[in-house]
Order: sequence, then C-alpha cells, then structure tokens
Amino acid sequence: MTREMKAANLALEHMKNLQVEDASVTAATNRKTELNVEGGKLTLLRTTLDHTLALQAIKGQRRGTVSGNSFEEEHIAQAVKDCVSSAEAGQPDPAWELAKEGQGDFAKGDFEPDLDKLFERTKELIDSVHSEYPKVILEQVITSHTARESVYRNNHGVHYNSRSGSYSVSLMFSGHEGDKSSSFNGGGFVTYDLSKPFLEMGSVRQSLKDAENQIHTVATQGKYEGTVIFTPDCLGGMLYELLGNFVTDSVLLDGTSLWKDALNTQVADPRLTITFAPSDPRIVNGENYTGEGFLARDYDLIKDGVLKRFMLSAYAANKTGKDRAPNSGSGFIVKPGDISLEDLIKNTRKGLLVSRYSGGAAGTGGEFSGVAKNSFLIEDGKVGQAVNETMISGNLAGMLKQIVGITKETVEDGGSSLPWLAVGGITISGK
Repeated sequence: MTREMKAANLALEHMKNLQVEDASVTAATNRKTELNVEGGKLTLLRTTLDHTLALQAIKGQRRGTVSGNSFEEEHIAQAVKDCVSSAEAGQPDPAWELAKEGQGDFAKGDFEPDLDKLFERTKELIDSVHSEYPKVILEQVITSHTARESVYRNNHGVHYNSRSGSYSVSLMFSGHEGDKSSSFNGGGFVTYDLSKPFLEMGSVRQSLKDAENQIHTVATQGKYEGTVIFTPDCLGGMLYELLGNFVTDSVLLDGTSLWKDALNTQVADPRLTITFAPSDPRIVNGENYTGEGFLARDYDLIKDGVLKRFMLSAYAANKTGKDRAPNSGSGFIVKPGDISLEDLIKNTRKGLLVSRYSGGAAGTGGEFSGVAKNSFLIEDGKVGQAVNETMISGNLAGMLKQIVGITKETVEDGGSSLPWLAVGGITISGK
C-alpha cells in the first residue's frame, strides 16, 4: 500500500469517528525535476517533493474543506478535526453532494524522467533560438518533469488511483535590436515524451518569430470597426473569459448569466463547436475525476453553435435544477474550420492579428475592452507591422455570432487544441 493510500484511508477513518455523513480525501505526491535557464545559461537543476492532502467533510448538510502538506498521522488527525470544525461552522445546504459510485486506476506517461534527453532537448532549444532568432533574448526557460501519484477516496466506496509523468516547458523572451525591444512574450506546453524538438512544439516557433517582428512598432491611427484574428494563444483566454461570464457556477447561481435560459438554442455561429475532452489523446494529464468524485467524461459545451450544457458542479446543478457537467473543464478543444490561415488573412480587408490581450474582467453583459499586445496590422489581406497603444473592444457573446472564419490549422499545447478564429465587428482604437 502506498503512502498516499495509507494517508487517505487514515483520514477517512478519522472522519468516520467524528460522525461525518459525507467525506472525501485526495492524497497526492508530486516529484518535480527542473532545469532553469536564465540569460541563455543553465543556472539550476533541482528535484522537489511535495505532498498534498485535500479533505472535504459534509456534516448536517454543512460543508468544510481543508488542505495540508503532510502525511504524518498527527497532522492528518489535526487536519480532519479542522475540516469537521469548518463544516460545523457553516450554513446548512442540502445541495452539497459527493459521488456515490466510481472507481478506476489511471496511468499516463513515463513516471521516471529521462534527464539526459531533457537536458539535450533544453540545450538544443537554447542553441536553436540563438542561431535561428538572433534578435531574441531568452529571459528564462524552465523545463521539467513531474511525476504525480494520487489517490481519491470517499466514504461511499468511490476510489481512484492515478499515476502520471509528464514534461513541461515554459519560456519568457523578448526581441532586441539596438536600443529597441519588443514587449515580453512567453509560451509553453506539456507533453508525455521528448520525441520532438521543443522548438516545434505548441506555438514556440511562431512566438519567437513574432518577437523579432515586434521590436519596431507603429501606432494604430483612428478608430474603426474591423476584423480581429485571434491566435490560438489568445483565443483560449478570450473564450475562458466568455464561459466564465455565461456558463459557470457563480453566474448561474446568482442569475446574472445572459445564457441562463439558452440551453439548446443557437448562441454562436454554426461553425463553432467547443468541447471539453480530457480523454482526447492530444490532452496531457486530462482530468480523470472531478473534485466531487465523479468519473470525468468528454462532452460538447457548444455544438454547431448550439449551447448544449453548462459548466456546473454537482452542487450548482442541485441548486439550479440543471444537469451537472461531465467534467470540470479539462481538455479544451475548439473544432477546426475549413479555411487556411493564409486565406483567412487574405480575406481580411482591415483589422488586427492579436496574440495577446490585456484587459479587466468583462462586464456581466459580456462587454470587454483592453489592449491588443503582441499584435499586427492586417490591411488588404496582408500582415503588416506590429502595433502599439491599440485598444480593442466588443461583446463576448456578440463575437460568437460574428465569426468570419475558423482555420484548419490548430495548435496543441497539451492542455488544449485551438485554431485561429476571426471575428468581425470589433472596435479598434488607436491614436
């Protein structure tokens, strides 16, 4: 029996002794081996070991949660007491729920790292950037392998055992020429293996190329309504902002979602399909089970423009009378379209290619306004110079009904598979 299993079983036994009706425990150990590169030089090689213990107790319809970082018996006993005390201090709510059935053993990736290959790929990345992108300075590169062993148990007999190993790469860089420089840019991905050069993974190569082309910028002139092509790196953030405003627990519980009565209606262009698919082979470390103990399943959130589900936990589903989402939002996939990126750009008369967006939270109605960063002008079907001081604004819900095109090409970073998506009717403001 592993330490994680022993810790989970011990915690559940303590919960039972304190007369908790519903209880769950997640015990996990992460072993991370990490290489750090700063200024193009290897500065750190280290291995860290972290234990996490997450407890949940429901007593008298009151819920409490506690997390800790020790598997020692006295620490577990204290964590259980704190969790139960937290529950007893809460307000009763019959909507709290834990899964009543479910089991599984999951194994993904290589649990032991290939450190020689990781070092080789890291050095290869640094050398390739220096030779192929001489104007780019790598401010920081972190490459790592994480081995995770976790156990979930609840008092209804639900149990899951997970064991995974994956590599991750994170970069921060900027372009420089003389006294001019681009804004900081970054990127990264996760993968199960080291079979491909890091430069060819995710959007790393394109982002490095863009950094060189963003050293010299021009100001956007005037204010106009145009087309914005969101890169995959930017699209994920924009869509998550939209979903947070319209389909998640908080906005459906407080009734502020514009889509609260929109199930099975057309909320987007028929070309748009958004899926959460943790079991998709392109997704690394996809969710196996939810925090409430339900086995994770793939599902379409929006299919052919029609809203099919909400992203609801079991608790929020019970409160609203709607269906629980089959997973917690893992494996974000947007179905590719039927047009190439080249043709999408050629068909754009005036607008922007936007790789990063910086703005405050969108309003409850979906209105957004912020700065387009790491972005380029598009005029008469051609990508022009990088821009600065350019604002974009619009409405998140309205965007989905003004889709101009979705590319055939996609970018996979281990957590998502996303295309380039062009939207019309966006207000672009410069000087």
